[in-house]
Amino acid sequence: MSDIRLTEFRGQPAVHLRAPDGAQATVLLHGGHLVSWVPAGGEEQLYLSPTARYGVGASVRGGVPVIFPQFNERGPLPRHGLVRTRSWTPVQSVVRGEHAIATLRFTDDMATRTHWPHGFTAELTVSVAGRDLDIELCITNTGETPFDFHAALHTYLRCQNVEKAQLEGLQGCHYEDALLGVEGDQWGDVTAVIGAIDRVYHQAPRQLILRELGRKLLISLSDFEDVVVWNPGPEGASKLTDLPAEDWRHMLCVEAACVREPITLVPGDEWAGRQSFTC
Repeated sequence: MSDIRLTEFRGQPAVHLRAPDGAQATVLLHGGHLVSWVPAGGEEQLYLSPTARYGVGASVRGGVPVIFPQFNERGPLPRHGLVRTRSWTPVQSVVRGEHAIATLRFTDDMATRTHWPHGFTAELTVSVAGRDLDIELCITNTGETPFDFHAALHTYLRCQNVEKAQLEGLQGCHYEDALLGVEGDQWGDVTAVIGAIDRVYHQAPRQLILRELGRKLLISLSDFEDVVVWNPGPEGASKLTDLPAEDWRHMLCVEAACVREPITLVPGDEWAGRQSFTC
């Protein structure tokens, strides 16, 4: 049975999608934040902290936060931008063939213009079917002046044990290491997590694979030029009040991103980037 309906998740309004084959996803209106993806016949694929904070002004730890128009603290705006802590509006929900699809929209307002004086709309479209998840972020310049922005889908992937997981496909990529303050090139094809990692890989390949025992997750990118790989490690996790100390072992962020080079939109123009997963 398929349906798309407004519901609640941890006391927050949300959109729940269920495809004809049983694939499911849940998106909070708060932040346009995807908090759950369960493939047909499968298990939860996203990590969501059991101590995550919800509600006005909160940024939810886990799932897929939407980052726009600033990444992290690379600029004068609030960390990770303006849209992840504000309410979005559901504008479309449909079951089309095998897919359940929902679109949420955020439009600039007086609050965002106090930080960033530009007119824009952000739309997030989530589609589930079978073993697949597609997430598309679309930004439109609705103002009268050009603007530059950065964007990311800050995806927290669930892991049984991240120390035994392997991320494949980044061989040869140039990266910035925020922890060490250096740049380098990825020599091997396998990225392993043995502690904290915080890297931005530039001009990343269009497909990556996350492997662990009994699981293979194909990650595909479209029009996102960078990939961010992040895990706080044990020391970093101990400093995060909304993440249990040992849960760093159970997640890995593999984020579709545009970080190094900003995207420029003239009035009336739009940009769209997509991150897709096959389990």
